[in-house]
Amino acid sequence: MTPEDILRNEPRVLSQEQRESYFENGYLLVEKVIPQEWIDRLIEVTNAKVDESRSLDKSDAIFDLEPGHTAEKPRLRRLSSPVEHDPVYWEYASQSILPDIAADLVGPDVKFHHSKLNFKWAEGGEEVKWHQDITYWPHTNYSPLTMGTLLYDCGPDQGPLGAIPGTHEGPLYDQYNSKRQWVGCLNDEDLEKANPAKAASLCGPAGSITIHHCRVVHGSAQNKSDLGRPLLLNVYSSADAFPYTYNPLNSRYDGTIVRGETARWASHDPRPCLLPPDWSAGYTSLYALQQEEEWEGDQLEVIGKQHAAIGKDDKPTYDPDAPAAE
Repeated sequence: MTPEDILRNEPRVLSQEQRESYFENGYLLVEKVIPQEWIDRLIEVTNAKVDESRSLDKSDAIFDLEPGHTAEKPRLRRLSSPVEHDPVYWEYASQSILPDIAADLVGPDVKFHHSKLNFKWAEGGEEVKWHQDITYWPHTNYSPLTMGTLLYDCGPDQGPLGAIPGTHEGPLYDQYNSKRQWVGCLNDEDLEKANPAKAASLCGPAGSITIHHCRVVHGSAQNKSDLGRPLLLNVYSSADAFPYTYNPLNSRYDGTIVRGETARWASHDPRPCLLPPDWSAGYTSLYALQQEEEWEGDQLEVIGKQHAAIGKDDKPTYDPDAPAAE
């Protein structure tokens, strides 16, 4: 569906002004839209996952650890595919208000793609360099969007998500380096063209959500404050968008319809898309790729086995008559 077609549908949650702002700028901040009960549940399961990471001394397919992580003082960069590791995350991704908001921006038929939880740890949580999402996981059209849930208040010193307005309507940039190695971010020359000085910082209180278009140039600075900034990210698309490369954050829920109906036709955007490496051969993390880290052979072997084990269960189906979670 085109933005014009989507805007003709009656919105479920967002105002018409908010929807128009998203299509114009490529991002949106919606403050305090998530009930505190959901935030409390998500914090509880997230704290449990952090405790689970204390036994690790190396990153794996689930936990991406910051340098300096210890059992006494855990420091995480990311929990990959949280919907695979606690049912509360999937319940939130599929039964909360999130898919209804997604329907306001991609059309009434909504498909889930993947999730991750970026921690942005206090006192040094790593930056995410300026990049575009869609070339990590190309689809047949550019409807995919990412919705980030702020579990705690987020201010400007905590490395909030930044997005450069209008770049979703501009070019897709090459995210390989001069050696044709994937680094997953813009080079200095392209970044100057994108003009990060215009970026908006998406700060807000706990329970707010950030939404960014799959083509928009975005990133986040290092967290220099003494407060962490965990951001739970869920990716949705229109039901008629189909991925044609391997999902680097594979999940049994990839492709699940969470609102509306399954598509009978695929929609193809004529604009080309840069292809990523073959992630089925192994995926470390956005952080490791952008920092050009070298991971050890046994680490990669463990990650490969963990990736192969994910997504073996049957996919759930969306029941439109089931009662919604509060």
